[in-house]
Amino acid sequence: MKILARKSLFRTGVFVAVAVLLTPFANAVDAGAGPYGKKPAVAFAAPGPLSGPAGQGGFRFGAASSATQIEDRNEHTDWYKWTAPAPEGLGRSPFVGDAVGGYTRAVEDIDLIESMNLDAYRFGVEWARVEPRRDHIDEKALKHYGDFIDALLARGIRPMITVHHFSNPVWVDDPGDTTCAAGPSDTNLCGLDHPEGGPRVAEEMAEFAGLLAERFGDRVDEWVTINEPMVYLHFAHAFGAGPPGKANLVGGFAGPYRAALRNLIDAHARMYRAIASADTVDSGTGEPASIGLSMSAKQYVPVRDGRVSDERRDIDAAGRMRRYFEWNVTDSLWRGGFDTDLDGTLDEKHPEWRGTLDFLGIQLYERIGVSEPGAEPSPNTFPVADADVCGTAPCLPPRDETYFVPDMNYESDPTGLYPVLTDYAKRYKGLPLTVTESGIASDSGKRRAEFTVRALEQIEKVRGEGGDVRGYYHWSLMDNFEWLGGYGPRFGLYAVDRSTMERTPTEAAEVYGRIAAARALPGDVRQRYGGAGPMTPEPGAPAAGDTPGTARP
Repeated sequence: MKILARKSLFRTGVFVAVAVLLTPFANAVDAGAGPYGKKPAVAFAAPGPLSGPAGQGGFRFGAASSATQIEDRNEHTDWYKWTAPAPEGLGRSPFVGDAVGGYTRAVEDIDLIESMNLDAYRFGVEWARVEPRRDHIDEKALKHYGDFIDALLARGIRPMITVHHFSNPVWVDDPGDTTCAAGPSDTNLCGLDHPEGGPRVAEEMAEFAGLLAERFGDRVDEWVTINEPMVYLHFAHAFGAGPPGKANLVGGFAGPYRAALRNLIDAHARMYRAIASADTVDSGTGEPASIGLSMSAKQYVPVRDGRVSDERRDIDAAGRMRRYFEWNVTDSLWRGGFDTDLDGTLDEKHPEWRGTLDFLGIQLYERIGVSEPGAEPSPNTFPVADADVCGTAPCLPPRDETYFVPDMNYESDPTGLYPVLTDYAKRYKGLPLTVTESGIASDSGKRRAEFTVRALEQIEKVRGEGGDVRGYYHWSLMDNFEWLGGYGPRFGLYAVDRSTMERTPTEAAEVYGRIAAARALPGDVRQRYGGAGPMTPEPGAPAAGDTPGTARP
């Protein structure tokens, strides 16, 4: 997670959004196209802070990764225990193993970032590596990350730290002991959903965030507290697809699942205050600390009978899904309250949460179809939002068949950032936005390049209309471990051969590097890769006219 590799699954009447395997046509009518379809260059300003008035108008080019998805030797994470074959682990999904050797090769991999002329790099600090046992800090691990930050800064690359990106130390919520019958202990706090352990986990998350800010705040100004909180809750606490493996939402919103959500929101607020208190030094960005979280956004398309629907009942259902999956968390932090029954009213007041967002990260990957359920629930019904949800044809008509992503089993619309960013800018006026993840899983470097260029075109369109979008972090720097999808989906600017761990630049890396060096989308790059028409087909994908989602040979 980004990107978290996602696929929509349906199990006995509930929508499961979880981490699983889980032709450059120019468009003459595209916004910004000149005569005969030729496109002018689009310039981007120099980077400024991601929050505060001084950053308005600035823009940064970056790339992103997460610790668990790239790092070797992560034996203390819940994902290692979850994926390792028995008897060492639980063997519940593809084994993360040594990922792509990103811990050992960390400083070496800075060459990849520098060669693309990027301003910034978003990365995770593995909590389980720094604190493998509760209250036991590994100073060697902290030194490793500190040296890495120093090496980034020496190359002129601004670090952004993600504190929590889906993974935990095993002692937070042991996936081998989900009942936690003995109650919270130093070896198993029982997780966010536990009446006693949940608040303790939130406190521990804040302590870890404060530790990182204390050690690195003199060099790091930009922080993401939690990556995609709702995606994390779905696979971890809603349907049990990933560690710790709890399926609390099956029993309804109220109860353990609601407690986990409340505690996770509270954890962000606590993490915010801990970072803000410890990081008081401006290390060159213009703000001592810019602190936000990243949200998984989607394009919610009202559908009925295989067509886009304009019926109020389906539009309302799409609104309920968005309120549940996106607005609920952001509203809680923006306004200071908690919606206990998902009716859109923050009936539980939490003034201590208000003011704990300096910026918001937006991460968009997929379109989903939403409609009002029929009289009887179907396999596509998601009861908590009273909506039927689907991700592929024939339920969801494709915007363009070349936008379908076979490895993820969803459609990724390269023009989707414009409406999503516009909606966020209107709803949260005054809150700066940054695209903290954007990318496409593909075996084609040209297809990855097209997606990158088109995403930047949409961002600049929003900025041209006054939207305060301050950066783009491509997901991901290199191919990596895509959670329950293992090593199949490839999102990297750099391809990785896991037999040798060799990194090879894709066409997307070359194109993105040219854009970042020029701080512009050159006209010929837009002409070759941009626009709103079809993309280069995925190698081996179904031919145009075939049903999206069919298996590749």
